Amino acid sequence: MQKGTSIAGGLLLGFAFDRIFGDPRRAHPVAGFGSLAAAVESATYADRRVAGLVHEAVTVGAVIGLGIAARSGGVAATAVATWTVLGGRSLARTGRGMADRLVEGDMAGARALLPALCGRDPAVLDAAGLTRAALESIAENTSDAAVAPLVWGAVAGIPGLLGYRAINTLDAMVGYRNERYLRFGWAAARTDDLANLLPARLTGLLTAVLAPLIGGSPAAALRAWRRQAASHPSPNAGVVEASMAGALGVRLGGRTQYPHGLELRPPLGEGPAPTVADLRRAVRLSEAVQLTAALLAAAFAARTR
Repeated sequence: MQKGTSIAGGLLLGFAFDRIFGDPRRAHPVAGFGSLAAAVESATYADRRVAGLVHEAVTVGAVIGLGIAARSGGVAATAVATWTVLGGRSLARTGRGMADRLVEGDMAGARALLPALCGRDPAVLDAAGLTRAALESIAENTSDAAVAPLVWGAVAGIPGLLGYRAINTLDAMVGYRNERYLRFGWAAARTDDLANLLPARLTGLLTAVLAPLIGGSPAAALRAWRRQAASHPSPNAGVVEASMAGALGVRLGGRTQYPHGLELRPPLGEGPAPTVADLRRAVRLSEAVQLTAALLAAAFAARTR
């Protein structure tokens, strides 16, 4: 087992690497895992839940095994693993880039950038739709790309960091309710839901607590969470999106077009539709949540081992 001080130091150093350098520019390990998982899928795929469970166990289990082997690397290995699995700086940079393009009226550029944030169909979205899609994705990915890896790193060190990222990546690959993945992707989707239960709620709480930094209301954030999060189809995205909507004083949700079909999302928050200025506020709040989560994760790791 890794020492708590080793984990704490590695988490903080890896977080600093992410803030300074962003995602690794070449040979990103997450992309490599995605290629490997796709290759494994060609052997494990069948239109059955049990096949998806085997696929999840083989791919995620292999990554966790790699993490166990890497624990002897101490602070340096933990820092590299943390840097590898975090995506906070890239998330903020993409959110700001989307806001810049929308202000400039560069709809083609904004539509081209949206896939870096989410899987919605940008071709059918106007400026208001792009703004809402980007803001909702900032809220959800603050948890998925930053807070959740830090939580699992604090709990389980390198195996937790790498295992969480493998779980989240597999969900993004096969956790869809379409004809191919409805049964095969069930295990990936449910595992991701479980892995994000605690991180999403920590993200929602930090979003509420830190809301005054962007002129928002903690009470409104908590109220939206309490009253509306459960109506969202995701048990975790609903928490972070509702909290963000309440903190910003805007209303999210509505018609949401994905390549696999149309979803009508429930309203989250109270107020007008979000503007580009609200998107910029969401990015600032996301960055504050990420930093606070990193400090809390390091403190937890240092005190519990």
